[in-house]
Amino acid sequence: METLNIQRWQRPESFATFCKAWFYSPKAFVFLGRNRDSDLLTLSNFECALKAIGGESETVRVVRERHWACGWVEWIAIHESDCAALAVADEILGALADYPVLDDEHFGELEWNAAAAEWERMGVAERVDFCSDAGVSIFAARRDDMPSDAYGTIVERLAY
Repeated sequence: METLNIQRWQRPESFATFCKAWFYSPKAFVFLGRNRDSDLLTLSNFECALKAIGGESETVRVVRERHWACGWVEWIAIHESDCAALAVADEILGALADYPVLDDEHFGELEWNAAAAEWERMGVAERVDFCSDAGVSIFAARRDDMPSDAYGTIVERLAY
């Protein structure tokens, strides 16, 4: 199968594993990855892409590794024999080159949940500042449920 966007796994210069699994060989294609410090967009795209290729199986694995800089990394390995998953993965990578969000609804839900969790953690004084900046009644700061504003200012500021 000819691929345009997805690349075969290559042994890094400072690679120190003795694992003989197929995903540490040229039989594997590297799809998407994430790490402990990944932003919400990366997390959303990883989850949605894994689902789009059918999830983990004998030919699709989420490879989990420790990393000295960011604690851990995960990447999706696809075996060369899984032509269907490779075709979908290649198409996804091509689409992501044009538009960075794989699933707007999923990404928006992650943003909202992260912002809501941050809102619940904040004290009333901090909430008042956010409400004031967003043009929302400062009395909304008393409620545990996060208010919405016309431009999404509160979610945007809290989610990141």
